[in-house]
Amino acid sequence: MADNTQKDPKDWVSGGDPMTGAQESYLKTLAEQAHENLPKEDLTKAEASELIDQLRQNAGLDE
Repeated sequence: MADNTQKDPKDWVSGGDPMTGAQESYLKTLAEQAHENLPKEDLTKAEASELIDQLRQNAGLDE
């Protein structure tokens, strides 16, 4: 059975809005844990969400 409770961030109505302060803070923490650098440009909410997922995997938090 498919899980339809989560939308793809690209489909969010507010996905094009600037990332939130909470997303930015969490991204900084995850980047440190994953030993990676964050992109220099400002991210949208959708881009930040996708990067959070990627960094969580890279940091080994989604195992």
